[in-house]
Amino acid sequence: MAPTTKAGAAPPPVALLPVAVDAMGGDRAPAEIVAGARRAFEELGIPIVLVGPTDGSLGDTGGLEVLPAFEVIAMNDDPAQSVRTKKDSTLVRAAEAVRDGRASAMVSAGNTGATMASALLRMGRLPGVARPAIAALIPAVSGRPAVLVDAGANADCRAEWLVQFAQMGSAFMTRRFAILAPKVALLSIGEEPTKGNQLTKEAHALLAAGVGVDFVGNVEGRDLLDGNVDVIVTDGFTGNVALKSLEGALRALLDVLGRVISTSPETRAAGNVLGPELLVYAQRLDPEETGGAMLLGVDGVCVISHGSSSARAILNAVRVAHEAATGDLVGSLREAVAKT
Repeated sequence: MAPTTKAGAAPPPVALLPVAVDAMGGDRAPAEIVAGARRAFEELGIPIVLVGPTDGSLGDTGGLEVLPAFEVIAMNDDPAQSVRTKKDSTLVRAAEAVRDGRASAMVSAGNTGATMASALLRMGRLPGVARPAIAALIPAVSGRPAVLVDAGANADCRAEWLVQFAQMGSAFMTRRFAILAPKVALLSIGEEPTKGNQLTKEAHALLAAGVGVDFVGNVEGRDLLDGNVDVIVTDGFTGNVALKSLEGALRALLDVLGRVISTSPETRAAGNVLGPELLVYAQRLDPEETGGAMLLGVDGVCVISHGSSSARAILNAVRVAHEAATGDLVGSLREAVAKT
């Protein structure tokens, strides 16, 4: 249950506030969403408030508090219009819970654009932030992940926005993984500063001039899984294409391995030997382990999970949201942007 305070009393510490979970967001809602939220509470002890209808359609909530919301923004709904017209939607109510101090963070596997719009319109932007950006973790074969910023929030960008993405991404990696000086790179079509489109060239010049981050130059698409840099900056269109291409390639690779291993008694025997080692890498590369992407630049914690999220993905998304809230990620982002 969410903590309550007497009138005029100071709000409870963020650590005591629940994470608001959009129970109706995602392709597998509400069953998988509720199951993941329950696991986060039962296994990790993270306080949860589900946001959804109170008519029993959520199924067995395990006694979790339910914040009433009776409208749902569908995956194919127009994000901005839906947020304006469906004011009793689960997404809007979840964002309002964070804004009003009823929740420490929000998690949704629903419409990505509507999730961003809800967070932006209800929580507001941090001072000085031109555009919020989606920060998506990219696994690395070495085990050290990088964060891709922007992964889809801003299809058209300005060079100075990419600078802010670098600053916020750097603060994110410092806060989440205790990396004191994250290495920041710009995604381009070549390592040389002269390579890329006009946006990339302009952003490179600004980053190289010094903006408070450890800028190491350009990286290419083939470098995404190397683990040699910590923050990869790009516009939202390129970032989303790169992220989806990477996810599709990894799924195809794992599918091929599974088919090859099952073709004959000899390959199955080899699979029994290699299986445990391959499983380690498969888990590192599994996007459900990261739980979701973080929306950086809004005045609150918002985690955007994949539309097909399972209970395990929601469990991890809630964990990430809780850690970001209790670790004051928003405060770190505010300081990073304020420096420039």
